Amino acid sequence: MTTKLYQNWVVFLGLFSVLSIACSESGGEFTGQVEVSGQVKNAPDGVLVLSEYTQEGASVLDTIALDKNGKFSYKVGLEGPTFYDLNLFDEKTIRLALYHEDVTVTYDFESDALEILGSKDTQMLRKIDDLTMVYQEEINSLNDEYYQAMGDRDQQAIRGIQEKAMELEANHALRLKEVINEMEGSFAALAGLGMLNPRNDFSYLDSLVSVLAQRYPDMKMISSWKQELDELRALSIGQPAPEIELPDPEGNLVKLSDLKGKYVLIDFWAGWCKPCRDENPNVVRLYNKYKDNGFEVFGVSLDRTRDMWLKAIEEDGLEWTQVSDLKYFNSEAAATYQINAIPATYMVDPEGNILAKDLRGITLENKLAELFD
Repeated sequence: MTTKLYQNWVVFLGLFSVLSIACSESGGEFTGQVEVSGQVKNAPDGVLVLSEYTQEGASVLDTIALDKNGKFSYKVGLEGPTFYDLNLFDEKTIRLALYHEDVTVTYDFESDALEILGSKDTQMLRKIDDLTMVYQEEINSLNDEYYQAMGDRDQQAIRGIQEKAMELEANHALRLKEVINEMEGSFAALAGLGMLNPRNDFSYLDSLVSVLAQRYPDMKMISSWKQELDELRALSIGQPAPEIELPDPEGNLVKLSDLKGKYVLIDFWAGWCKPCRDENPNVVRLYNKYKDNGFEVFGVSLDRTRDMWLKAIEEDGLEWTQVSDLKYFNSEAAATYQINAIPATYMVDPEGNILAKDLRGITLENKLAELFD
């Protein structure tokens, strides 16, 4: 997504109520100009570099020199709310969210102490930065475990780490949304949206972007988010699952809607896809456990050849409905469901509506237990 420009900075009704109230509050008069000032202590030689983020990416706006006391001041002309980077001698980068309030930045290279005064939007942006830093440390630690398990060829450990990664992502999304909910409608929330999965958090993103659009009607980044969410709307949770009609291994056309009345896991996979094959035993186990309760799997293979497809079905013991047009990622079903990586899944309820997405491993097991146990 183009709007994931800030991804590395990296309920519904409650959010809407909070932000709707906040949007009616005045956040200060927009004059088209703010002042970025402050002091850098124990600074190396050089200058500060101020960069502005646009839809095309970051571009250098200007360089800023320090006086003999390490102080600086710079007037920034704005057309509206904008994100900036203040680069301190290529050793420290401070992110700014500027609109109608001046900001004062004080940093000490010796103690690594940073103080930012003014600009409530920047203060809120810092909360996202702090959360992202903690999350990145957690991910780095998990990556170390993963590479060790890969080196040891420990499949059980690898599966456990993958499940921990999914849980970590889900918990981070919850914490991030809690921070955004406290932002009083600040455009700084946009810096965190790229870290949310629109497949799982579509309603949240759609609500937030709609409210922000009311407050900042001319902000191009919000317009881009609205456009991309509109493209995803047909596949959001609660929407009718688009029909799939493809040949089964015998060449008979089979429809997804033939399974209406049951909970159906649409499983996009392929015989050549190792993560898919690694997940198949888990799906087989859960299928056998819940198939008599109204659970079905609708396998959509993105294989290229019939032989590889059928061999994988036999080797993995896949007894549920299988279809494929053998067109790889050019499959009609993959295009309809916007699949660009596998394994990928959609859970459909008995009425034929999308219930959940990207369930596998422990998340699939938990959802089935929730539905049937």
